[in-house]
Amino acid sequence: MQTLDTDILILGAGGAGLFAALHAKKARPELDVTIAVKGLLGKCGCTRMVQGGYNVALAPDDSVERHFMDTIEGGGWLNDQELAWLLVSTAPKRIRELENEIGCFFDRNPDGTVHQKAFAGQTFDRTVHKGDLTGIEIINRLAEQIWRRDVRRLEDHRALDLIPAADGSGLAGVYMLDMRTGEPLMVRARATLLGTGGGPTMYLYHTPSGDKSCDGMAMALRAGLPLRDMEMVQFHPTGLLAGPGTRMTGTVLEEGLRGSGGYLLDESGARFMFDYDKRGERATRDIVCRGIADRIRKGFVSPNGGVYIAMGHLGAANVRREFKGMVERCADCGFDLAGGKVEVVPTAHYMMGGVQFKTDCTTAMPRLYAAGEDTGGVHGANRLGGNGVANSTVFGGIAGDCIAAQIKTAGKLADPDQAVIEVAHERAFAPLGKRRADLEGVRRRLYDIMWNDVGILRTAEGLAKARHALNNLATGLSAMGVPNPEKRYNLTWMDRLNLENLVQVSRAICAAAQARADSRGAHFREDFPAASDLDTSHYTVVRAKDESFAVTTEPVVFSRVRPGESLLTPQAAE
Repeated sequence: MQTLDTDILILGAGGAGLFAALHAKKARPELDVTIAVKGLLGKCGCTRMVQGGYNVALAPDDSVERHFMDTIEGGGWLNDQELAWLLVSTAPKRIRELENEIGCFFDRNPDGTVHQKAFAGQTFDRTVHKGDLTGIEIINRLAEQIWRRDVRRLEDHRALDLIPAADGSGLAGVYMLDMRTGEPLMVRARATLLGTGGGPTMYLYHTPSGDKSCDGMAMALRAGLPLRDMEMVQFHPTGLLAGPGTRMTGTVLEEGLRGSGGYLLDESGARFMFDYDKRGERATRDIVCRGIADRIRKGFVSPNGGVYIAMGHLGAANVRREFKGMVERCADCGFDLAGGKVEVVPTAHYMMGGVQFKTDCTTAMPRLYAAGEDTGGVHGANRLGGNGVANSTVFGGIAGDCIAAQIKTAGKLADPDQAVIEVAHERAFAPLGKRRADLEGVRRRLYDIMWNDVGILRTAEGLAKARHALNNLATGLSAMGVPNPEKRYNLTWMDRLNLENLVQVSRAICAAAQARADSRGAHFREDFPAASDLDTSHYTVVRAKDESFAVTTEPVVFSRVRPGESLLTPQAAE
């Protein structure tokens, strides 16, 4: 087994990981920083796929207090309010950093001010963007900054497990796999950042790329760490429905379409969302998803089983200019977004839940930090569109600053627990050269379980059925091997590891959903359709325990505002 020692190990090269590296190097240039990424730096991760934009209070009539209240109310009052406040109050600083230091070019108004567009669930148009390709702009510029600095890059390296120190003092490092050689690598670090992102690709329709498989959350569960709000899986209302046999199905048609006035229509041509919310198409994502799901269930479905989004009434030329990327993407699939109707369906998009962490990005395990979609608490029960990339960049920067301030470079690195390494090695390498696995069958079964019983609409009966089926799926998968013993770039092996992580996180989602016997944000129980008392709100905490999952609840701390109250003056709230 090869080994590598570094001061800071960053897992993931999205907005959180790259910002953390830049901030750590800026604070202490002498630190040895290593970024490990499952693919290629600058070419993978969810931040790159962001279309819509970045929420930030910049306009004179907007305020961080208003952004905060939108975030808390959209989150169903389950947010960690200190984390949410840190998000909205740091976002103005971070967006200026992105422009002035990182080199991003965002769209501007004729007077030179930054253009901000409408996103659903917000009381002010505050979403900064670069057309409908905002994520590409941010990641390209961040990657350029990393390439010109002394930062070690471990590309095509996947993290297998978090390895604690033999003396019990905290995290020693991460057991990794060099996918190019197929050989293991033990990386010891004085501090490690978990920034691998989410990726709810266990659902039939999903937005992230197939290599996103909740690896960070799965490793955290295996390490015994607590994860909060895992029942809160966000579905984006408008995933492209291009028909069977294409991976384009499920990819996002971004929120700006509805924010700018797009209509959702069922098969009869009726504009139905005002039947579900007074805000119509501009309601929060959870409400719009449930409205679409209800129309589908009632039989008002498009040929491929969804509904339609229509933009033509806004003027085809305007739509082509404002949403160039999506118009072209839809055209590739045979749809005319600018002048016609496009079939859409809700699609699994974002994990609001994740590892519990504090405002300095520390976790329950010493020397392990976390930021971005690997974490829970910032968004509560529902993430506002545009708050995701803000979350990654805000907390990535904070993580880099805090690690640089807290890390001690004197003394020896911690020795890893060899027994845990052996378990991690056996789990990852044992399937090689064994009988053929029906991995595609496992994937289809996982899709079926999660979409039908742990999806947008949930019941006690369906969740109980899903829990039993997921346990059986995990047992069956553990016995499946990968017949090709080749370790170098063995994609079937990688698929097997991805599925193992997805099944594990799916079981955590199901367990948390069973424990929440009310409806809140993205979690909707048809047998408990009302929200419980907001004043006594609790969030769920999941831990892996004895091949199962233990779920507890903790009271939400209303550290800044209580339900029924507001940080806004009556005049500002109008």
